[in-house]
Amino acid sequence: MTAKRHGSTVFDFPDALTIVATRTFDAPIQLVFDVFTVEEHIRKTFPPFDEAMTVCSIDLRVGGDYHYVMVTPDGIECSFRGTFLEIEPPTRTVQTWQFDGWPGVRAVESMVFTEADGVTTLTYTLRFDDQAGRDHMTKFDGHEAQFDKIDDYLAGLTSDAGDRVQ
Repeated sequence: MTAKRHGSTVFDFPDALTIVATRTFDAPIQLVFDVFTVEEHIRKTFPPFDEAMTVCSIDLRVGGDYHYVMVTPDGIECSFRGTFLEIEPPTRTVQTWQFDGWPGVRAVESMVFTEADGVTTLTYTLRFDDQAGRDHMTKFDGHEAQFDKIDDYLAGLTSDAGDRVQ
């Protein structure tokens, strides 16, 4: 296992409507895919800061919906939802994306996972339908914090797995 990569997400902006985040995780592809798609893991890793996860519903099939709600310590509810358009475990998902706090804003979110030597790279793309929607997304600290949280969580899972093998 290599050193922690906190803060190592690379953000690119290939055009006016698209955000691409690339991050590596020291874990096998199936485990990383599961952490991003299985309710048990999402509940523990989706809220990036000190939010409480109050709703985590995921129907991981093409045409299935997801809905995540977290509440900040000061009581602000943040609700995300969408529908799965494509699923190719453990390498890819494509889904619609909507943050209820931004009415009328829609995007398509995709996650592509690749693995080399036990390290999985996530390429996360969020493509907004229009410039007005994209203009809402001005901060990326939540993504970075969530990925850091996932890094720590995966380290615990892979460490536990190693402990069981001994």
